[in-house]
Amino acid sequence: MIGSTSLPLFVCLLLAALTGFLFVDPALIPRMLPQQMFAGIDAFSLMAIPLFILAGNLMNAAGLTPRLIDLAKALVGHLKGGLGYVNVVSSVFFAGVNGSAVADTSALGSLLVPAMKKEGYSKAYAAGLTAGSSLIGPIIPPSIFMILYASLTNTSVGDLFLAGVIPGLILGLAFMIMNGVYAHRANLQVTGRKPSLGGILVALYRSAPALMAPFIIVAGIVFGFVTPTESGALIVAYAAILGLVTRNLNWQGIRQAVAETVRLTSAIFMIIAASAVVSWLLAFGQVPSQFSVLLEPFADSPTLTLLLLSLITFVTGMLMEEVSALMLLTPVFVPVAMQAGVDPVHLGIVITMNITIALITPPMGACVFVAAAVSKVELSMMFRSIWPFVLVAMCTLVLLILMPQLTLFLPNLLE
Repeated sequence: MIGSTSLPLFVCLLLAALTGFLFVDPALIPRMLPQQMFAGIDAFSLMAIPLFILAGNLMNAAGLTPRLIDLAKALVGHLKGGLGYVNVVSSVFFAGVNGSAVADTSALGSLLVPAMKKEGYSKAYAAGLTAGSSLIGPIIPPSIFMILYASLTNTSVGDLFLAGVIPGLILGLAFMIMNGVYAHRANLQVTGRKPSLGGILVALYRSAPALMAPFIIVAGIVFGFVTPTESGALIVAYAAILGLVTRNLNWQGIRQAVAETVRLTSAIFMIIAASAVVSWLLAFGQVPSQFSVLLEPFADSPTLTLLLLSLITFVTGMLMEEVSALMLLTPVFVPVAMQAGVDPVHLGIVITMNITIALITPPMGACVFVAAAVSKVELSMMFRSIWPFVLVAMCTLVLLILMPQLTLFLPNLLE
């Protein structure tokens, strides 16, 4: 609130826009500011955002979190450093349910960090792994970041969702390798028993309804049965019916899920609207074309162009909220990348990955604050211990830049 010690982000963006109008032409304020704010959110595809958020909240309210964790334990919990693997695999499963890194960090951190500490992990590492593996959420569909990118660039949401599957799994594998190294160096003991085939099948059966969600979303969009927005509505109905049939979702849970969806959606859409004004001012001032001229010496190399854009995004993400960074940078980056011959789907995954990494980079990374709070780790310690996880994510990003087919294989396969 304006009377408090800080301003809402959308207010800061609007103040920046108003300042820009004063330098451009103050007479444009009453006409262009409201016009661009409403134009920024006047996109049918953006309606998918509140629907996917609501679906994730309904599934969480239906108590599916423990079932997904039980499945992860059945698959990898018996290995050395098993709970670390469970943490990462649970994040992969959660990615298809809600696609929110912050929600993933909060849910898994409160459940797994205390257990990991008992198994011999340091609390800082357990919190860092929880925050790091939560980055898988916005990469594996559904992804709010990808929907925003698609609305700005007219890129196919279905292609972006498909393109995110392999990068998300690679990121999960990278964190599992990191956890294996840690478990070896810390000499962690095996604490879980290898489950029987029957135990794995039971865990799979109990969690199957939640695991079906991403397949319903992606298949419906890719094969043309539904639009992204219709897919969101379909998955909301699926989550509600699933929760009511299993009797794990009551009316109080539904009300809480709707209230949380309204709160988060309103914040996102206000940021989108304010960012649209700033983006219009940047376009009016020909910033994208000037930026293209600045990077023209590197235009012959798509790889070098993506590395430079990633470096800029990394620095920006450290200092700016992720949705606003995506909304502001994408219109500037797209012309540069297209000139360099970068595939728009590949660019979308690279930008999404960059923006997602910003969730764990100090001093603005939201997942760092959430992990510190739920794990009861001092924030200063989290800031110091999170960097190895940032490095793992950055190495995965570089791999995706150097090998575009890791991103484009599934979209090309189903063309």
